[in-house]
Amino acid sequence: MTNRRSFLKNIAIGSGVIAASPVINACTPKEQSEKAHIKRASERKPKMHFNMCGYRAPKLDTVRIGFVGIGDRGIGAVERMTHIEGIEITAVCDTRQAAMDGAQAKLVKAGLPKAKEFTGSDTAFKELCDSNIVDLVYIATPWEWHVPVAIAAMKGDKHTAVEVSTAKTMDECWEMVEVSEQTRKHCVILENCCYDFFELLTLNMVRQGVFGDLIHGEGAYIHDLDYWHFNKPQDNKPGGDGAYDKLWRLHENTRMANVYPTHGLGPICQAMDINRGDRMDYLTAMMSDDFTLANRIKELAPDRPDLRQFVGKEMRGNMDMQMIRTVKGRTIMIQHDISSPRPYSRIHMLSGTKCFAQKWPLQHIAFGHNVADEAKMKELQEKYTPEIVRRVGEMAKKVGGHGGMDFIMDWRLIDCLRNGLPVDMDVYDAAAWSCITPLSEWSILNGSKPIDIPDFTRGAWKTNKPIDLSMKEGGNTRVRNVVSADSKSQLNVH
Repeated sequence: MTNRRSFLKNIAIGSGVIAASPVINACTPKEQSEKAHIKRASERKPKMHFNMCGYRAPKLDTVRIGFVGIGDRGIGAVERMTHIEGIEITAVCDTRQAAMDGAQAKLVKAGLPKAKEFTGSDTAFKELCDSNIVDLVYIATPWEWHVPVAIAAMKGDKHTAVEVSTAKTMDECWEMVEVSEQTRKHCVILENCCYDFFELLTLNMVRQGVFGDLIHGEGAYIHDLDYWHFNKPQDNKPGGDGAYDKLWRLHENTRMANVYPTHGLGPICQAMDINRGDRMDYLTAMMSDDFTLANRIKELAPDRPDLRQFVGKEMRGNMDMQMIRTVKGRTIMIQHDISSPRPYSRIHMLSGTKCFAQKWPLQHIAFGHNVADEAKMKELQEKYTPEIVRRVGEMAKKVGGHGGMDFIMDWRLIDCLRNGLPVDMDVYDAAAWSCITPLSEWSILNGSKPIDIPDFTRGAWKTNKPIDLSMKEGGNTRVRNVVSADSKSQLNVH
């Protein structure tokens, strides 16, 4: 297989489209096929069937949920949902009986009925999606199954919520958009970082004009995942992510791309009203060499037969970054590094004409050169903490899930469905945030050439309205059994 460096010598593409045929003819048949796909995906612009941004689906008094994928994220979501009233967990689906047993145990502990089980094959989810016992399909599978399950759910007349990263290819991004529009079913990206407390505080400050005009934003997912890449199958507990026995995370990291862009990007896009007044125009991407991952594989492989398939394979570099420019002239920087020994960071930085905020490594808000002191921070929090945090923030901290942001995300989704409200993160967000993966790959493999970012809203971004966290509507979904929550849902990995 042609490696990255020789691949660079054989190709040249312009801003978002493929090069002329003489370059294509110089490539292998496989590379020619890949380039034809890039050109086709870059030029694709299907007709809009229906604008899902701001769409109010019919109210659901009770939201019946089916979970597909009961790994670390899935089992945590099952547990969190047991603390939200107005839901019924009616179905669970996984290829492993032990995982479903773990989910059923959570339901029994919460005093809820057991769910119907769907298993027996990789495609058992299809029966769940075709059933009449579910209103919402909650997807927490390995990434390759995210879009296939979401498409089956929407075509089965169900709303769907999909863990990150949601889509892996440009075709998958467009398929989600088209099917959501055709079926008028929500396809929500489960980006929990949009619901962390500092991100919500600064988003509300942006909405209230404190930042003035936003100029620049930075986000990241910097997290040393050595254990999660290399844990052994026997390390997995029932109800945990037994999918690690297939080492799917390592397989994903053979791709020269930002395969996990949304943690850093999502909150920045919301603050900048991306798809709702502005949109991402183009990006350029760059990646370092791999200084650690292949060496770690080589070190462990003698005692790990399951790792030997990766020996000699080119692994993604330690650090990759994308610079993005929006149509309105703002800039965004996104970083991704899961294999360097360094502290966790999502950065979350917003720079405006009047105010500056950054979360990592030291959380602070500044006005010009003056960083807000403790008294000023308390004043800002009292004034600008959004209503959603005032309603469920303390309860979320008790229930858990990354300090509470997972619970706020789940509660908000259920409250929107029960009250017929527009969802905060719609299918256009799922596509725009996820498409950074294939676009970054094309840019990296082509010497950091600029790549156009498709407009999944097909022009509707000009009139779409920003999300509303004022809670003028909804907010009536109650929480139960808060104190008894299991702390296992606090796992800081996904």
